[in-house]
Amino acid sequence: MGNSFSNISAFQSLHIVMLGLDSAGKTTVLYRLKFNEFVNTVPTIGFNTEKIKLSNGTAKGISCHFWDVGGQEKLRPLWKSYSRCTDGIIYVVDSVDVDRLEEAKTELHKVTKFAENQGTPLLVIANKQDLPKSLPVADIERQLALNELTPSTTYHIQPACAIIGEGLHEGMDKLYEMIVKRRKTLKQKKKR
Repeated sequence: MGNSFSNISAFQSLHIVMLGLDSAGKTTVLYRLKFNEFVNTVPTIGFNTEKIKLSNGTAKGISCHFWDVGGQEKLRPLWKSYSRCTDGIIYVVDSVDVDRLEEAKTELHKVTKFAENQGTPLLVIANKQDLPKSLPVADIERQLALNELTPSTTYHIQPACAIIGEGLHEGMDKLYEMIVKRRKTLKQKKKR
């Protein structure tokens, strides 16, 4: 018996876009996945891109091409271009910054409503869960109104701490599983 996810070759690179408001921790997530260590970062002006071979869990050995796009308001119009025809979207949320959750919700819903993103698997990383006053995942899920996303959008919300890497591999496994499931469904639809 092989890995149930073996239909995506380890040699194929998945296209993953990482979005979220500025200071949510996107670049910290990116470099924690890349180097498995904390890398002190500065605000992203534009984007960062990295090819990363995942090292743990069911997604172990899978290569991903990550696009980490800046979250400042002036850069958000670019999100549409970077997220178009992607295999998966990672949306990073600061679990402590309660005042900006409504803004995060608005931007997330915009991205998932783009025609090209309909049905694209979504991993929401509830970052900074290690900090006092961080909102529980259920509250973040409710405030982001994830249940109101388009019915074709599958999602998983993952509590995480990007600085130490807690929760990131589990989240990537869930995203990978959603991508595989979507591909199987699309393949079956093409056969009809």
